Amino acid sequence: MKTHKSLMASCLSVLSITLFIQHAQAAAAFDPNSPWMLSDWNGQRTALQAQGYDFSFGYTGEYAGILDSKNTSTHGSAYTGQLALGTHFDLNKILGWQDTEAQITLTYRDGQSLSEHSPALAGHLSSVQEVWGREQTWRLTDLWIKKKFLDQKLDVKVGRFGEGEDFNSFDCDFQNLALCGSQVGNWVGDQWYNWPVSQWAMRVKYNLQPDLYTQVGVYEYNPENLDRGKGFNLSTDGSHGAIIPAEVVWSPKLGAQSMAGEYRLGYYYSTADAEEITNKAQTSHKQGVWVTAKQKLFQPADQTDRGLTGFVNLTFHDSDTNKIDNMQNVGLVYKGLLNQRPQDELALGVARIHINDDWNDVQNKEYDTEYNTELYYGIHATNWLTIRPNVQYVRHVGALKNGDNTWVGGIKFSTAF
Repeated sequence: MKTHKSLMASCLSVLSITLFIQHAQAAAAFDPNSPWMLSDWNGQRTALQAQGYDFSFGYTGEYAGILDSKNTSTHGSAYTGQLALGTHFDLNKILGWQDTEAQITLTYRDGQSLSEHSPALAGHLSSVQEVWGREQTWRLTDLWIKKKFLDQKLDVKVGRFGEGEDFNSFDCDFQNLALCGSQVGNWVGDQWYNWPVSQWAMRVKYNLQPDLYTQVGVYEYNPENLDRGKGFNLSTDGSHGAIIPAEVVWSPKLGAQSMAGEYRLGYYYSTADAEEITNKAQTSHKQGVWVTAKQKLFQPADQTDRGLTGFVNLTFHDSDTNKIDNMQNVGLVYKGLLNQRPQDELALGVARIHINDDWNDVQNKEYDTEYNTELYYGIHATNWLTIRPNVQYVRHVGALKNGDNTWVGGIKFSTAF
């Protein structure tokens, strides 16, 4: 397995710099009740937040190993991780600019993907390690400013960021990619770029009422942003058009217990030319729709932070240009199942990824549907460390009717320095 000296060096550098800045006693660091591993910098971190500067240092690591497969006897494992360094600026506090904020985020990814290297997962449409991808390198992931107008009803965001931060957004607690984050970007990834890639963009949101808003965006489509050496690319050279998403988001509180939910309905259109699957001499434009729903279904009396939540994601894409024409996922998450572990989670998710029939005809193979299932238990070890051991099952790897059926064991952990 490839060593990860560069990533470890980066982590150690961040730790050293932070420890130097904080001048805190050793006993204050690693406090399980603190939101940060390295404590409050002897009170300086909270003081900086009060002045409008909110620093974040986070790391996510993911290990995956083959447990069993139908067609492949060789087993393997891989590890990958991501370091994220960010600062959020409250510009009202800093400069007196009312209802204005900004964000800078740098990310670094390193490691290997089991889905890319294991014969038991050859051709895998999803990934058993969602944090891997988009070249293992440093990137400028966020560089934006946001301003609210009209009594905070109108919200305008401008700068560099990805579509999935605002559109088709979803939680990313599962380790399998088909159950994590914005799903449109996973299946239209040749044009829709999710985290950690950024591009020039504008997003305009209008709050129709407290629990309902609509938004539209324009995102530069520039393939050069994917290149390993272009992680800090600010040029528009190489732009081929724009992705234009639009979305309506409803966040009700339902029932006598006012249980929270979020419902999203969206559409995207690309102005960039894309080759048609059946006739590469002709071009068309990518487009599609999505529906996302997340709803609290049950909670113990007077314990709003515990209970059962259900979710479903549906995406549908044009069959002229896209290999994947539709995908769905569905799942349940129970937080605080055990009274003695009120912040732990137990979750189960299943995803279905279907290949366009036209792709079948062109490739002359028996493609159909790939299924990805994951069961994880999220251990709230401290307020700054969550560990999620998981078991994944991939049926019909690559959506081939005779594709492998593979069991994978994994561990995902997230920490905030």
